[in-house]
Order: sequence, then structure tokens, then C-alpha cells
Amino acid sequence: MLMRTDPFRDLDRLTQQVFGTPARPVTMPMDAWREGDEFVAEFDLPGIDPGSLDLDVERNVVTVRASRPELESGRSMVAAERTRGVFGRQLFLGDNLDTDAIRADYRDGVLRLTIPIAEKAKPRKIEITRHDQERQAINA
Repeated sequence: MLMRTDPFRDLDRLTQQVFGTPARPVTMPMDAWREGDEFVAEFDLPGIDPGSLDLDVERNVVTVRASRPELESGRSMVAAERTRGVFGRQLFLGDNLDTDAIRADYRDGVLRLTIPIAEKAKPRKIEITRHDQERQAINA
């Protein structure tokens, strides 16, 4: 039986492996939302040793890195879809968040970041000064 190669199919397969697909992203999946005066982001990281997690903040960019051990040699894999080795994701934050007060918690394979809304970004009332005095004529 003769097999032909399809260069476009091979390119498509390579692109899916590098960038992922909507059904199977390569990077860590994330949900994010606002909850009251806080911004919350959760990253799915099942099977990660908590000691391998690394979280950096530089200006308004949060970088999450993790590592999952390589597969044992000698295994004949049927499917290998989980990212191995060191991988990461960056989260670009707006100026309205207080990056100095980020809290991180890893539980049940989910890394949760909680970032307070900065005081300067919260809605506030502005007092209006009223001048009820009558106009006075200026004699020159």
C-alpha cells in the first residue's frame, strides 16, 4: 500500500502541536473574572508539584511557570496530550489592579490568583463646592 504525504496536513498538525487548538490548548487553561473589589484568575495545573510553581510580577505582567515531569522512558504512549517539562503563561493586567497585593493559592490542581482593584481605580464620590454668594461688581 502506498501512502502519500500531504504537506498541508503535516503543517496543520505541527501548528496544532505548537499552538494548540480550541479543544486542546497547549498553555495552561485559565478563567478570569471580577468579584467585588478583586480580580480573580484560575489556572488549571493538574499533577503539578507545588514546589515547581513560580510566579513573577513585573510592572503589569504576571508570569506563571510550572513544570511537569517528563514521561518515564520505555512507556509506549497511546496518547500524550499533557504538557511536559517547564511551561508558562503570561497575564497582562490593567493599571487598575494592585499588583503589590497579589495573593496566590494552589489547591486541587488549580492555581488561584486574587488581585485587589487599586484604590485609585475604585469609584468614588467627588464633593461639589457650592458658591451661593451673589456676584459683586468690581469698581475700577
